[in-house]
Amino acid sequence: MLLPLASEPYTAPNDRDMLPSERREFVRTHRTCVFGYRRRNDGPAMSIVYYIPTDNDELLVSTMAGRGKARMAERDGKVSLCVLDEQWPFAYLQVYADATLEEDRDLAVDVMMAVAGRMSGQPLGEEARPYITEMSERESRVVIRCRPYGTYATPPRHLHRNDQVEQLTHWVSGVVDWNAADPTPN
Repeated sequence: MLLPLASEPYTAPNDRDMLPSERREFVRTHRTCVFGYRRRNDGPAMSIVYYIPTDNDELLVSTMAGRGKARMAERDGKVSLCVLDEQWPFAYLQVYADATLEEDRDLAVDVMMAVAGRMSGQPLGEEARPYITEMSERESRVVIRCRPYGTYATPPRHLHRNDQVEQLTHWVSGVVDWNAADPTPN
């Protein structure tokens, strides 16, 4: 089942690394990411996309069958989604995922309906489904199903005044398994 747009995106802590459960919540409650994948030549390909989380923690991305993202899902199957915070100072969370291509037309329409809702900030009414269905068919829409297996988080860091430069801190994060449990407090 596709998850609805969260009323409030999760705000990342700025004084510590995110816990595994917070990383999953960050991904579930945001809506845009930089979708990246390996290319045969040149550097990685990247594009900004809306994604739709599901109740079983998959991330669905709509694209046209003729685009590089779709071809890559069949060829390689490894992607990165850099989930973007919409609040300043922004955080981001990189998700590493296995990707497969879905050619189910009903799923493509459902994902496009959900994307439209994320774009506007409110669900699209069923009266729009015939238009979205026609667009999906005309554009040969498919869905890339991303199954996360790891995350890398970066906290929001910002100077509000130049005299704070001595207080600005950074730390090293690490890749955390998607299904990792939160550490138990001591």
